[in-house]
Amino acid sequence: MEIIICKTKEEASRKAADLVAALLKAKPTAVLGLATGSTPVPMYQALAKDCAAGKISFKKAKSWNLDEYLGLPPTHDQSYRYFMDKNLFDHIDIVKKNTHVLNGLAKDWRKEVKSYEAAIKKAGGIDLQVLGIGSDGHIAFNEPGSSLTSRTRIVSLTPQTIKDNARFFKKAADVPKQALSMGVGSIMEAKRIVLLAFGANKADAVKGAVEGGVAEEVLRLARRGGVEGGACVRSACPAPCRGPQVTSPRACGSP
Repeated sequence: MEIIICKTKEEASRKAADLVAALLKAKPTAVLGLATGSTPVPMYQALAKDCAAGKISFKKAKSWNLDEYLGLPPTHDQSYRYFMDKNLFDHIDIVKKNTHVLNGLAKDWRKEVKSYEAAIKKAGGIDLQVLGIGSDGHIAFNEPGSSLTSRTRIVSLTPQTIKDNARFFKKAADVPKQALSMGVGSIMEAKRIVLLAFGANKADAVKGAVEGGVAEEVLRLARRGGVEGGACVRSACPAPCRGPQVTSPRACGSP
């Protein structure tokens, strides 16, 4: 695991965008794992600028997102499909049918998550997964205590996550209480992971990810999965990852 500490979130986001850009240049048919929330937005903006300038192309790439609120249609302004269209897909040359977000309105969520994972496997797996981290250490909607082997599934959100996401809705009561999310085990299968974290409110989560104790079971699973330089996101919600972890100084609690 490589930790890159930057002075600003813009600098860190540029470094993360460069990793994505390098992958696309080396492998135009790359399979990207994407995240939502405020953290990856500056990185998406940098990628959109690169695409507009002709430096990179997403035409042959495919993407799968981590999660989606249960009960929200893709046209809802707080759905993650809407978010991705607004913040990235509408500004790059990716083919929309090659972008995948879980269906929050699926009548049979078990069938939805099974087909989602099957599609990722058929595409060859995620080449690079972009992640953020919640203030309580959650990855995607895998709340603290999630199993290392968990797969894409329905999850109930904790009060802290609901509180964190309330700022995006008109009132707290409007925040969905459940979501469909890729599991820790699903995320671990990515060939490389880039985690971004900004702000003092992420300090404890980042400290746990970098300095937290790692249980023997985590190490065993990491070795089984072929993790290079396996790391974990705090012992309460371990998530071994591969590749760079990009943070800002404030995320680590420095001024």
